[in-house]
Amino acid sequence: MISGVETRRDPAVDVPEALFADPEAEARWRGRFTAARISVPDWARDAPERSVYSSNASGTWEVYAWDRASDTHRRVTDRPNGTRGATVSTDGAWIWWFDDTDGDEFGTWVREPFAPDVAKAVPAVEGAQRGYPAGLDLGTTTTAIGWSTDDGSTLAVQVGDADLRTVYTHTEDAGIGALSRDETLLAISHSEHGDSRHPAIRVLRLPGAEAVADLYDGEGKGLEPVEFAPVAGDPRLLVQHERRGRDELLVWNPLTGTETELDIDLPGDLSAGFYPDASALIVAHTRAGRTTLHRYDLESGELTDLPTARGSVGGADVRPDGSVEYGWSSAEQPSSVRVLRPDGTDEVLLTPPGDRPAPSVVLEDAWVPGPGGDVHALYSRPAGSTGPVPTLFMIHGGPQAADEDRYSAVRAVWLDAGFAVVHVNYRGSSGYGSSWRDAIEGHPGTTELEDVAAVQSWAVESGLADPAACVLEGWSWGGYLTLLGLGVQPERWAVGAAGVPVADYVAAYEDEMEPLRAFDRSLFGGSPTEVPERYRTASPLTYVDAVTAPVLVLAGENDPRCPIRQIDNYLDALAARGTPYAMVRYDAGHGSLVVSETLNHTAAEIAFVRRALGMSVPVAG
Repeated sequence: MISGVETRRDPAVDVPEALFADPEAEARWRGRFTAARISVPDWARDAPERSVYSSNASGTWEVYAWDRASDTHRRVTDRPNGTRGATVSTDGAWIWWFDDTDGDEFGTWVREPFAPDVAKAVPAVEGAQRGYPAGLDLGTTTTAIGWSTDDGSTLAVQVGDADLRTVYTHTEDAGIGALSRDETLLAISHSEHGDSRHPAIRVLRLPGAEAVADLYDGEGKGLEPVEFAPVAGDPRLLVQHERRGRDELLVWNPLTGTETELDIDLPGDLSAGFYPDASALIVAHTRAGRTTLHRYDLESGELTDLPTARGSVGGADVRPDGSVEYGWSSAEQPSSVRVLRPDGTDEVLLTPPGDRPAPSVVLEDAWVPGPGGDVHALYSRPAGSTGPVPTLFMIHGGPQAADEDRYSAVRAVWLDAGFAVVHVNYRGSSGYGSSWRDAIEGHPGTTELEDVAAVQSWAVESGLADPAACVLEGWSWGGYLTLLGLGVQPERWAVGAAGVPVADYVAAYEDEMEPLRAFDRSLFGGSPTEVPERYRTASPLTYVDAVTAPVLVLAGENDPRCPIRQIDNYLDALAARGTPYAMVRYDAGHGSLVVSETLNHTAAEIAFVRRALGMSVPVAG
């Protein structure tokens, strides 16, 4: 099919100059997006006063350097579409960042001096090919780097000034896992068995790359290398496993074959990292959309709570002095980067410049009976509202992700615009055990929508949602489920808004990045050639004739995950049938790192939806 760019003119979205008639409300919602935010800093292992972090303070998410000794900050990158991914060398001399093209995620690592006097980026590793990133670990003299292309995955190692040497290559997905502190062992994640959703681990001895040991738990049970013990000569590798149906932890010595499964008495999914002296772990426990932090002593097995407020933790690490730096937010309170000191003091670590964003509304919990078990939903009602109201079902991406009790400027503005907001942690979501996450395998899309339907019915029956004003919305996998839901469940949805979606699954498979093809083969049980009916059943294009609700689609021209051609195929079909729709195209990849672009996308969605429902734009004060 010829691209829709050439065969039709997409209807444009009329984005209002002001979304709210009340100036205070207008300033509040815009301020939530434009307020400066920062990530949890990453510091140089052997020079911990030198850190890097990401911030949107310039209006675009870029990399920043923080010299803690002088408490000075500088912006490192300045690119039109922003910069994803950065770290700092072990000695603090170099900042590494990933150089892609216009957000397409295809590129290579570059580096530049931490000191601001010379700030010219150069290729970080001579001989590394351009590709999609497949892991990076920096040692004192050893660099382990991975990339993937249409030919598969390549993992390579450079020791000192020697030439880069390939240590692993395969047509299936693989990645750099962890480098031991003495730089003699490299753990890699691989899916030679053909299932990238449930990888295995191999440990190689450097510099020769001989295989030392393999760890594979069999079909449907993945393993992830986390990190080696941060002590020279200690070969213990921390591993995340799912042997008992949820994410748990074990410590593996690949030289002796000893495995120690850690008996941590917490009911949810676990992730962790070592304390600097390798005597303990910092454990993140995720359950029902919220996260708690704990310290686990490896010798005694004692578990100690690390006091954080109710909400979600986004990243945590332990400094050499035992302080824990972490990101935190809740649905009501904006994010902050905090430090929990050894004496128990918990305080803000970094304060972004400018005003803080306005708070929002708390999220409530609902457990809704569904065909595969109780579905966890999180929801908020507009302040002061009573009775059924227009309701946005904001569907998360992934699908291996989950909605959590965390701050969202997007959720906040929908609430201000008069909509209840409902999040659905459908089957396929993480944080509810392996069976829940893997229940979509072999029949993705329609399985998740069964859970969305159950929650939509609950929202109507409970008196929260107006049945004539239910909106389906999401980005990435959530955008895919939105388009699929509009065709599979047309009676439930009055309007839909899909950001960077899969719209024509076969064409998407043909054009997407190779790691996602591997993911799709694992999810569907094969390629479109091998299991064509599964892809047909899961593709929104299959049900386009049934779509009656107005549709808004937002997509990046350089998206390697949900490429533009397959979206154009879907829009061609809508146009041929006269189904009302509008399209927002932007010059970036899978989402935008530019704050003004994100703000415009949100305004476009709300304006489109309110008009489709017969509501006024701008929103009355």
